Amino acid sequence: MLDRLRSIVQKVNAAKDLQSALDIIVSRVRDALDTQVCSVFLFDADINSHVLMASEGLRKEAIGHVSLQTGEGLVGLVAKHAEPLNLQDAALHPSFHYLQDTGEEDFHSFLGVPIIHHRSVLGVLVVQHEERRRFDESEEAFLITLSAQLAGVIAHAEATGAIEGISPSGQKTSDTIFTGISGSSGVAIGQAVIVFPHADLRQIPQRRAKNIEKEIAFFNSCLQSVRDDMRELHASLEGHVAEEERQLFDVYVRMLDDNALGNEVVERIKTGSWAQGALAYVANEHIRNFESMSDSYLRERAIDIKDLCSRVLFYLQEKETIETEYHENTILVSEELTPAMLAEAPKDKLKGLISIKGSGNSHVAILARTMGIPTVMGVVDLPSKQLDGKEVILDGYKGEVIGNPSDQLRKQYQDTIEEQDLLNRGLENIKDLPCETPDSHRVHLWVNTGLMTDVIHSLDQGAEGIGLFRTEVPFLLSERFPSEQEQFEIYHEQLEAFAPKLVTMRTLDVGGDKSLPYFPIEEANPFLGWRGIRVTLDHPEIFTAQIRAMLRASVGLENLQIMLPMISNIHEVTAAKQLIKKAYRELIQEGVKVKYPPVGVMIELPAAVYQIRTLAKMVDFVSVGSNDLTQYLLAVDRNNPRVANLYSAFHPAVLAALQQVVTAAKEEKKPVSICGEMAGDPGAAILLMAMGYDVLSMNASTLLKVKSVIRSVTMDAAQDLLDQVMELDDAQMIRSAVDLALFNAGVDRLLRSSRTN
Repeated sequence: MLDRLRSIVQKVNAAKDLQSALDIIVSRVRDALDTQVCSVFLFDADINSHVLMASEGLRKEAIGHVSLQTGEGLVGLVAKHAEPLNLQDAALHPSFHYLQDTGEEDFHSFLGVPIIHHRSVLGVLVVQHEERRRFDESEEAFLITLSAQLAGVIAHAEATGAIEGISPSGQKTSDTIFTGISGSSGVAIGQAVIVFPHADLRQIPQRRAKNIEKEIAFFNSCLQSVRDDMRELHASLEGHVAEEERQLFDVYVRMLDDNALGNEVVERIKTGSWAQGALAYVANEHIRNFESMSDSYLRERAIDIKDLCSRVLFYLQEKETIETEYHENTILVSEELTPAMLAEAPKDKLKGLISIKGSGNSHVAILARTMGIPTVMGVVDLPSKQLDGKEVILDGYKGEVIGNPSDQLRKQYQDTIEEQDLLNRGLENIKDLPCETPDSHRVHLWVNTGLMTDVIHSLDQGAEGIGLFRTEVPFLLSERFPSEQEQFEIYHEQLEAFAPKLVTMRTLDVGGDKSLPYFPIEEANPFLGWRGIRVTLDHPEIFTAQIRAMLRASVGLENLQIMLPMISNIHEVTAAKQLIKKAYRELIQEGVKVKYPPVGVMIELPAAVYQIRTLAKMVDFVSVGSNDLTQYLLAVDRNNPRVANLYSAFHPAVLAALQQVVTAAKEEKKPVSICGEMAGDPGAAILLMAMGYDVLSMNASTLLKVKSVIRSVTMDAAQDLLDQVMELDDAQMIRSAVDLALFNAGVDRLLRSSRTN
């Protein structure tokens, strides 16, 4: 049964489109279970019904025409409850609804299982049989397992159709939402421009050819170049390998003949495709077909196809300089956006970024936040290759991409963009005013930085200090470990620009989802592995060089604070402080007039929360990293689209931990700050102020919004709100209570912000 299951999944994965995939499913499943009927119903949101999309055993003319509304019939019941239904005689069930024109009156036994993707029911897979019997447990388990494995394939195929504006039943559709992760807040409306790395068959987008005849001639010339290469390789091996092995290259040449791969590509070009897209399409089809074969020898031929077509693609790309056409409102899209792709795009035309892979800590996301470009990362279900040239809406607040936007939705988002522009211009008026509540409680607003451009923007927004300088950013953007002198120059620039304001420099924090290309850390569970302070303590040479660079950079400025990340026990603090003192003594001995800086810890782990009192006694200041603390408390990776919706800094457990930290730090008379995204959420900022946090550190883009809210809400009102929400036991209820408080304070215009959920 396992072999059959694997075979069906492979065949479906190799299908060219949704209908082909569904036809394979119903045919193969019927044979595998030796039953008489197998059907697939898919949910069509536009008509709120489950439509019969494929069947083996029911009348073919019913396909695409017969449907059941939500909750109607046995299919609707399976979808409603999202659980299997196994009946000996379907007609006796009270929910049975006879589907006219299907020919199902002859079938009695019924087994239906839901097709579920990311908690949403996409449809129902049904098998039926004339005989009155219950399908046994193994048959039911087979169907459940199959539907779970096929859900992703069907979802992707549906998404591809949705991009073209077509629902599963063929109805026109609009406002299709694809969910990812917010990389940088803001809203953008524009045309998708696909960018992709060279010589990667998987990432070539589908585009129209401008001149079909010219495109065919160009492809044939590149094909001939590869044929010539193969003949040269054949000749070069003479005398080294047997003629039988050398004949492999002759096989390669024949595969490129007019009657083989080459002809298929030409035929696709004739339909209007550009050469690269046609080649990629044909190659990927053949690769999938070979990979799905049961014979191991034939499966290996997929490698030959990939190699051969990659060579052709190389010539296509080498001989033709493809000028990327950037629209006036460009939304840059890629399977995996890189800083180089971002750098190549004209900044005056760039309105937003979408990356299928990646997280909020990706290099591109860091740069996007610095540049203030709305960005969505990790949109894994988005069929990017079909997106080129199409209009999309990007919501960087929610982490959503919307395809085929309706006029109504487009108008709503356009109003949002104009509203945000107007709001931002209005906030400029308070830039130089103190962050003080109406009843005179002072809160200090600092910023998180990683690049020099962050500093310039931060000073422009009226930042009072740097609560987190991410020293890993220069490391991430380098091709090797930066030298002490190189680090000195970077750190001095930051410290000097902000002097005399304090600058908090976090020691190198890599691991987890932050991997250095020249120092890869590959672990089964990187978030619970070698990261943060653990890495640098294991490499004292890296840590000491960084500390020396920081101390040297602060000479004459004396505005440096050093912060230790990912602390889980007191021994890490002790070891790190010893190394800092050692570096300090070395510099003193070298005649450098350094001043010993304040040293603090970042509270990011539950262990640190429970040891906060001891830790506070050992250091000069305490700072909470709310992003990681929330992730570790809730066991949720916010960069994983499957569980990102469970991430909420308003979870009662998170608020309780934050309260515990600030209470203990205050009792030890140590200043306490917070430097996660929570600090930049206007609603969360009110709660943090009420808890007693001295400093809120955030991205510069949210600073004025937070200041505006704090200047509008009294400390008494904030404490009343805190008392109220600490009695609630649900994150959504807490979020709603905070939103209501902002509304009552007249600052609801700021609700659309860098939400912490």
